[in-house]
Amino acid sequence: MLLDADAGDDVLISADLHGNRLNFNRLVQVADLSANPRRHLVMQEVCHGGPSYPGDAGCMSHLLLEDVARLKCQYPDRFHFLLSNHELAELGDFPICKSKRMLNLQFRAGIVEMYGACAADRVRSAYMQFIGTCPLAIRLSGGTFISHSLPDRCDSHTFDLGIFERPLSPADWQQGSDVFRLVWGRDYRAANAAAFAKLVSAQMLVNGHEPCASGVHSPNPQQIILDCCSGRAAYLLLPIAQGVTQAEALARVSYLHERTAEEVAAK
Repeated sequence: MLLDADAGDDVLISADLHGNRLNFNRLVQVADLSANPRRHLVMQEVCHGGPSYPGDAGCMSHLLLEDVARLKCQYPDRFHFLLSNHELAELGDFPICKSKRMLNLQFRAGIVEMYGACAADRVRSAYMQFIGTCPLAIRLSGGTFISHSLPDRCDSHTFDLGIFERPLSPADWQQGSDVFRLVWGRDYRAANAAAFAKLVSAQMLVNGHEPCASGVHSPNPQQIILDCCSGRAAYLLLPIAQGVTQAEALARVSYLHERTAEEVAAK
């Protein structure tokens, strides 16, 4: 997906949320799309994490996915939810285990807890239809490429750029596909980032996927990693058509729970 000057003025980029409704609500508030008709908002990765139903009866993050879908309906051209590894894991039934818990099973249990066993499959099918429409990446005409992560070993292995142009199929959801490589990669070497940036004709890469205690990390000269799940949740507001350097972009990073001057004055 390409955003240029005709599409808008700026884009607010956020990263992993993992069921964090507080940070989701704050992002919507900060972006204020209704008052900023030339602004776009990018979110990613809400599934798996956050609160559970009472009695540990399942993960509630499916409700945040519903809110994301509503936001897409409200702002179909200016709100973008990137395909991420946890959503891809739901599409492809790829098991994810953390802290000895199967996150996919917890996600399904949450749907059953809310909607009942009879309706759960139908509800989950609707979720999967929505996730299947999510873009893999957003290119800003100013030279920034936004995706959930970047593939491993781009400097030594081929990568199919066709995934950004063609409709995806169930084969793309499986382990080993280039889509899988894109959203699961954790190769932050400078040589790998430079190779991927060259491949997608970008000057700068903005990603999520990697936890950052400080909310932001720049592991190499091409890449900025954001984290919106931690208490130090960070976001980035970039101009769409104007090129910016990595240093300039880092200076534009803000934090969800730091009050603005206007908010302080209002108190």
